[in-house]
Amino acid sequence: MEIVLVGLNFRTAPVEVREKVSFSGEQAQRAAEELRSSGILEETLVLSTCNRSEIYGVLSNANHESAGALSSFLSAFHEVLPDQLNPSLYHHYDHDAVRHLFRVSAGLESMLLGEAEILGQVRDAYLRAHEGQVTGPVLNRLFQGALEIGKRVRAETELGTRPMGVASAGMKLAERIFGKLQERSALVLGAGTISEQVVSQLRDRKIKNLYLMNRSREKAEEFAKQYDGKVLEWGEWDSSLKFPDVIVSAVGVQDFVVTKPMVERAMASRGNRALFLMDLGMPRNVDPAVADIYNVYLYSMDDLTEIVNQNRDARKSEVPKAESLVEDHVAKFISWQASVELTGVLETLRGSLKQRRAHFLEERLAGMNHFSGEDREKIGTLMDELIEQLLLHPAERLRTEKELRRKIQNVEAIRDLYLSDREKP
Repeated sequence: MEIVLVGLNFRTAPVEVREKVSFSGEQAQRAAEELRSSGILEETLVLSTCNRSEIYGVLSNANHESAGALSSFLSAFHEVLPDQLNPSLYHHYDHDAVRHLFRVSAGLESMLLGEAEILGQVRDAYLRAHEGQVTGPVLNRLFQGALEIGKRVRAETELGTRPMGVASAGMKLAERIFGKLQERSALVLGAGTISEQVVSQLRDRKIKNLYLMNRSREKAEEFAKQYDGKVLEWGEWDSSLKFPDVIVSAVGVQDFVVTKPMVERAMASRGNRALFLMDLGMPRNVDPAVADIYNVYLYSMDDLTEIVNQNRDARKSEVPKAESLVEDHVAKFISWQASVELTGVLETLRGSLKQRRAHFLEERLAGMNHFSGEDREKIGTLMDELIEQLLLHPAERLRTEKELRRKIQNVEAIRDLYLSDREKP
């Protein structure tokens, strides 16, 4: 039951590459179903955020060659040439994959160290995959452990007491341009989790006017009622873009929502007053060419470098404590994984020993005609009882003694020691 992870993130790929392989919720489910039906993975889960796209799975065949098929699948699914994608991909297996996920969930692999959003994104990805019935016992246990470590790090370290996410980082950038935002107007495109965090940040800064747009007007009105905002009609860009000083977009679409001609017309209508745009969509929502317009300030996820560095410097003293918690949970998962695998080895060994017992008795009793059929049956029963005693005690200890499970790491060695290649599952 080898675990595999193939993915890319903000460290290995620029936004221009990341947006090409981002997954919507529907795409994540479809990809997971295709991976299982193709036989590449027995269990699978897709985690896709602004800063990463990762496929987690349990390999049908425990070898790294079959894991390489995931890279080809990712290229084919998103219609991206392998030469463009492969240099940005990383591959992790088993314990390294477990450690990577736990670090992601803890906020240690985020652009903003200890970011607030990632734990919810991991939870949402797991719930979607679980409800879609593409996970199984291994990934269920793995992602439950990831959620547990994410909560512990936020509860037991300073990474959780002063969380920062892309929403707060974006508003810090806006304040660098406008100063305080009390007399400013803002337009938020989208009504998802990130948009909600942006609106919360704007309300904390006492934004004067808040406008909201979403493809679903009903959802936008619910959103506006909650945060005392005004709903603008989706698609009425010429009338809408001339009001706000701050525009933040976090919409799940494939094409640009805001284009250069739209912004040029808006700037003409607003007398070229400064306009701040924060593109938090993945794929991007705003045409990068917008940045060429005079007095327009366009930022994307990859423009947060300075704030990222300040954030990391302020929190890096907490990293060793968080990493120690991660390693504790990695060890717990590895011991569980080993105990499950060893239980399977014991079951296989039981079947093997019974077969060997049958051949042994057949050979040894062949010339012993003084044994009756009843005697032979009793001898077989006694040998079965001996086999059960030899295996039952270790299995019971494995079930009840946590410390013993921690000691068991290399189940493969036990399998090789007692089972032939033909007998291995």
